[in-house]
Amino acid sequence: MLYLPREEGQGLVEYALILVLVAIVVIVILTVLGPIIGNVFSSIGGALRR
Repeated sequence: MLYLPREEGQGLVEYALILVLVAIVVIVILTVLGPIIGNVFSSIGGALRR
């Protein structure tokens, strides 16, 4: 009988690495664009109060 390696856990590890990379990208984008987005919402809120 031929030896067949188990590759069941490999897919889970790959999905976890992709999820971690996406989370890092989202955190970096929010850190860079956070103040800009906050200013936009503040401007919209100020315009609506008038």
